[in-house]
Amino acid sequence: MSGVWVFKNGVLRLVENPSECSSRRKLLVHVASGEAITSYSVLERKLFCLGWERYYDEPELLQYHKRSTVHLISLPRDFNKFKSIHMYDIVVKNRNEFEVRDF
Repeated sequence: MSGVWVFKNGVLRLVENPSECSSRRKLLVHVASGEAITSYSVLERKLFCLGWERYYDEPELLQYHKRSTVHLISLPRDFNKFKSIHMYDIVVKNRNEFEVRDF
């Protein structure tokens, strides 16, 4: 069994052709302000307000850590490589603060 598991409308299903579910582009949105995250500077501002701190140990990545948790957010340095998997990682680690929308 190969493919991608997709959760949509309360139903989990296996999609054998992942391009079928990735045809739409995704956008990370800050829920409270409704602001779209269009750059790392916008994202960093929001993360800092939520208590995240920047790590500078890895030159290939942008990394953020929250002292009160064990969570680490690792992002590619180039914003053009910022994909939906990174967006969902941010959403999971910041419940009710961000959401991913289709556009």
